[in-house]
Amino acid sequence: MKKIITLLFLILFLNIIFSNLKAQVIKGALIAGFNMTQVDGDEVYGFKKFGFNVGAAAIIPVKKKWSVSLETIFSQKGAYQRPQYFDSLYTGEYNLKLNYVEVPVLMHFTEKNLFSFGAGFSWGRLVSSKEIEHGGIQPPYSDSVYFNKNDYNLLVDFRFRIWKRLKFNIRYAYSLAKIRTREFYSLANTSWSRKQYNNVITFRLIYVFNEQLEYVNKKNK
Repeated sequence: MKKIITLLFLILFLNIIFSNLKAQVIKGALIAGFNMTQVDGDEVYGFKKFGFNVGAAAIIPVKKKWSVSLETIFSQKGAYQRPQYFDSLYTGEYNLKLNYVEVPVLMHFTEKNLFSFGAGFSWGRLVSSKEIEHGGIQPPYSDSVYFNKNDYNLLVDFRFRIWKRLKFNIRYAYSLAKIRTREFYSLANTSWSRKQYNNVITFRLIYVFNEQLEYVNKKNK
């Protein structure tokens, strides 16, 4: 049901955007940066997992200060914890690697052609995953290590110009639906289950093509 509602909202969103689109210049962009991630519900805390966030985007102006961006991104997520050394077998070390191809769609508001705020959604397709516990000495203790192939995220985005067409971007993303439910077991033979969600902070550089640098012309005048 959540997938259907999200899809209908996205169709309505794009319909409103393209109904207002006239003879505007579509801008292209190259994107490169990194993610700081954690997985909520994995009993490991902190944004300690680093991964790439790279791809390309099309930016469609809608009105004077409004635009829509459509991206295709390779994004690495997961979780990490250093060894805690409980004993020789159960070290507490944890390393989860999740590789996604994502398609984010965002609405942006730009002020003075210098900085912008954006919000939107993304759909991600899991292309590979790898989970290692206790340094590989012990396997993951889970009845369900399977991850959902689709990851739907809510996005909040801020970017500002640092040099001509080059921008710095900070983005926060959180899963709208669980990426899996995992069962945990303790040495005392107790168990519990938790739903897991991707929690991501992203830092990127964005180079935009076909952009009119109005603020440069005004400054020179």
